[in-house]
Amino acid sequence: MFEFIRTHQRLMQIFLAIIIVPSFAFVGIGSYKSFGDDAGTIAKIDGKPLTQQEFDTAVRNQLDSYRQRLGAQFDQKMFDTPEFKQNVLDQLIAQRAIAAEVIHANLNVTDAQLQKAIVDMFGGPANFNMDTYKQVLAAQGLRPVDNDARMRRELALQQLAVAIEGTGFAPRSVAKSLSDIAAQEREVQELLLPVADFVPQVKVTDDMVKAFYEKNSKQFEVPEQAKIEYVVFSNDAVMSQVSVSDTEVSDYYTKNTAQFTTPETRRASHILINLKEGANAAETAAAKAKAEAVLAEVRKAPADFAKIAKAKSEDTGSAEQGGDLGVVEKGLFVAPVESAIGKLKQGEISDLVQSKFGFHIITVTELKPAVAKPFDTVKGEVADLLKKQKATKKYSEMAEAFTNIVYEQADSLKPVADKLGLKIETAASVSRNPSPAAGPAPYNNAKFLAALFSNDSISNKRNTEAVETAPSTLVAGRIVEFKPATKRPLAEVDAAIRQRVTIEEAAKLAAKAGEEKLAAFKKSGEANGFGAAKVVSRAKAEGINGLAMQAVMKADTTKLPAYVGVEVPGMGYGLYRVNKVQQPAQQDEAQRKQESDQIGNLIAQQEMAQYVELLKQKAKVKILKPIAAATVVTEVK
Repeated sequence: MFEFIRTHQRLMQIFLAIIIVPSFAFVGIGSYKSFGDDAGTIAKIDGKPLTQQEFDTAVRNQLDSYRQRLGAQFDQKMFDTPEFKQNVLDQLIAQRAIAAEVIHANLNVTDAQLQKAIVDMFGGPANFNMDTYKQVLAAQGLRPVDNDARMRRELALQQLAVAIEGTGFAPRSVAKSLSDIAAQEREVQELLLPVADFVPQVKVTDDMVKAFYEKNSKQFEVPEQAKIEYVVFSNDAVMSQVSVSDTEVSDYYTKNTAQFTTPETRRASHILINLKEGANAAETAAAKAKAEAVLAEVRKAPADFAKIAKAKSEDTGSAEQGGDLGVVEKGLFVAPVESAIGKLKQGEISDLVQSKFGFHIITVTELKPAVAKPFDTVKGEVADLLKKQKATKKYSEMAEAFTNIVYEQADSLKPVADKLGLKIETAASVSRNPSPAAGPAPYNNAKFLAALFSNDSISNKRNTEAVETAPSTLVAGRIVEFKPATKRPLAEVDAAIRQRVTIEEAAKLAAKAGEEKLAAFKKSGEANGFGAAKVVSRAKAEGINGLAMQAVMKADTTKLPAYVGVEVPGMGYGLYRVNKVQQPAQQDEAQRKQESDQIGNLIAQQEMAQYVELLKQKAKVKILKPIAAATVVTEVK
C-alpha cells in the first residue's frame, strides 16, 4: 500500500484535497440526518443534535491536522484554549446549517454527475482506472460506496456555494480606484544617515556593558545538554526476526486466489430520456414513447449508439461523451441500471430500463473477464504479507518484553538490546525540547524527551520508560552525561556586547539627527543633500528599503514636496522627499483584470459568510452546553 502511495503521489494529492480539505469536509450532512437528544447534546441546529462526541472528534481532527503540518514544532498547549474550542464549535454549527439548507433545497447530484466528477479527477475517461481508484481510496481507509456518498455531499454543497458566491462582483469604479492606488507612482529623493557615520561619537562604558548583560541575560544562557543512549523497538525489528516457508506461501495463495484476481470490468454507455419524480400517467407514457422511438433508432444502427446518444440523450453529464458512463463499479449507479449492465454482453443493446431518473437505453462497450495473477508473479507479495501477519502477532509479545526489561533492569540498555537483538544508538548535545536540526530522529520526540529529562533520569541516570513515539514504535533511553544550563561569563561576551551597544547608541544618534533634519526640511522645502530623483511604486522599490517604501507610499501628498523619515533597523535613518504623484503612462490591462477578479472573490467570500449567518438564524441554532469556561450560552433567534 505504501509503495502505491509513493508511486501515485499526484493522484493521492488530488484525493487528499477532496477528502481532507477543508479539515472538517462538511461532514455535517450525514450527522444532520440523525436524530436523538441526550445529556451529551451540546447544541441543536434545525432541531437536530450536535453531540459532545461529534465535537470531540472535530477537535481531534483539527489537532491532528496541525500536528501533521507543524511536526516537531507542534505544541498542544497552544490549542488548549477556549478560543480554539469555540472556533471548532462555530465551524461545526456553520456546516450543519449549510447541510440543513442543502436538504431543504432538495439539491441532488445525479449518478452521471457523480461519475463525471470521479473520472475528471483522473484527467478524463481515457485515464480512469478502477483498480487505481480503489487503491487510492483504500489508502485513505475508504470504500467506493463511502466515497460516493461523501462526494455527493460535496457536489451538493458546491452547487449551493457557487449559487451564492456567483452573486459577488466588484463594481468597476471600486476596482479601478483600488487598481490605481496599487499602481500609483511617486517621484522620490533619498537622503540616508548611515549608522556607521555616528559610531565615532559613541563611547561605551563598563556600566553600559554590564547593564546590557543583566537586562538581556537570557541571550547569554547555554541551555542544558545531554549525551544519551537509546534503543528503538518497532515493526522493522520484529520483521527481521520472522520468516515464512515456501509451503506457507503456496497454501495461502491456493486458499485466497480471489484476493489475487482482477475482477471482471464493464464499460457502459447509455441514453437517458428524463422523467421527473411524481410524473403522472400521461407524462410517463410520453417519455416512454420517446424512449421507444430512440431505442428503435439504435437497434437499426447499433454502431451509431454514441452519435445518437450525443444528439438525443437528456443526461447532460454523459451525452457530450456519446453516452459513455466509464467503467462500472458496484454501487455507482441506481439498481435497475446496474442490474441491466451486469446482464448485457459486449455490444448488446438493452430494452428500456426505467429508474427514478427516467428511461435508459444501455449498451456495454467493453467487457474484460476476471483474470487471476499467476503464483510466480505474486509469490513475493504473499511472502511479505505473511511476514507482516506474523510480525503483528509477535509485536505485542516482544513489546511487552521490551517495556518490562527497560524498567526492571533500569541501569543499562544492554540487557534489552541483547534480548531482542536491538542496536544501542547514541546522540550528543540533546536538549529538553525537540530540535529542528535533529529532524525525524527517533529521540527527537517531545514525549520521549520529557521522560528523558525527568528528575529521576537526570539524577540517577536510569532508563526511561518505554515511550511510544509513533504507531508501533517504542523508544527507551538514558542520560550518559548531563550538563546543566549555564550563563556565559561577562568577560567572554564583553566584546560582542560592546559592539551591539555601539550600534544601538549610534542608531539613536542617527535617528535624532534625522528627526532634526526632517523638521528643518518640512519648514524650508529644500532638497539639499538628497540624491537623484527616482520613480517608485508598490511593485518597484528601486533599491529603497521595504520599511521606508511603506512610509513613502503612505506619506500625505496633499501638499508637495512631502517629507517622511524612517528608522531603518541596522542601517540608520532615511529621509525621503516626495516630489510628484502620478499614474503610470500605460496600465497593464491583464493586471487590472486580475486585481478586479481578486476583489470580486473577496466580495463573493463575504457574501457567502453573510449567507451562512442567515442560514444559522434560519436553523434556529441553540447552544445548550458551554464547551469551555469562556463559552457563553447563547441562542440565535
